[in-house]
Amino acid sequence: MQAIILAAGQGTRLKKYTEDLPKGMLMFAGKTIIERQIELYKKCGVGKIIVVTGFASEKIAYPEVTYYHNADFAETNMVESLMTARSEFQEDTILSYSDVLFSEQMLRGMMDEKSDVAVAVDVDWEKYWLKRYGRADFDTESLLLDGEGNIRSLGKEDPDPAEIDARYVGLLKFSTEGLARVTEIWDRDHEAYLDKPWKGSGKTIRKAYMTDLLQALIDDGTKVHAVKFHNGWIEFDTNEDYENACRWAEDGTMRQIIEL
Repeated sequence: MQAIILAAGQGTRLKKYTEDLPKGMLMFAGKTIIERQIELYKKCGVGKIIVVTGFASEKIAYPEVTYYHNADFAETNMVESLMTARSEFQEDTILSYSDVLFSEQMLRGMMDEKSDVAVAVDVDWEKYWLKRYGRADFDTESLLLDGEGNIRSLGKEDPDPAEIDARYVGLLKFSTEGLARVTEIWDRDHEAYLDKPWKGSGKTIRKAYMTDLLQALIDDGTKVHAVKFHNGWIEFDTNEDYENACRWAEDGTMRQIIEL
């Protein structure tokens, strides 16, 4: 099994700290976010680690890591960055965002998952949101599950609360068959959606979010399985996220969310 870390974006909502630094290279409790991911992957026996760089790529230089570069990072998004490494789609793959930390328990749970496409979701996300924002009706997105634990739809911003069965985390697993389906859909849709909305975000395919790709898989008949967790992750999306997390790490309350 291998891992791909998507680290091409600048992180404009973290601009106070990322003017010339990829957000995955933010220091947190003595190590960068990417460094923490790499160490956890190695601890869990992941054989190969791939990092897709973009903005300030020269700042990311860890040994024993394979690098791909999305030179067009400023005009693209997550899915395009993933496809930069498509030549590596020959092993089962864990995919992670470079601005997310997740527990060993969560990672091992994803590694053990047998579905062709699996997505980590937090069914107890309101607890984290209340700590993060003081409310659970802000910065939300839809994620609806069917009776078998598969995702029916996801990625709609600020939905009705009834459309949120869990929270998308930013940690996924694809089997080689799942990656083949990703490549097939990408090649089929790429040219047709260069200048018009592809899926629910309303973005063109080159600017598509990972949730758009997952929705494309679902719409095409591929089962996308939700692997349920109760917290165990933290996201660094804004200046406030970073400052809060650093404070929680210092005062010990971080353990309520994730064991580092």
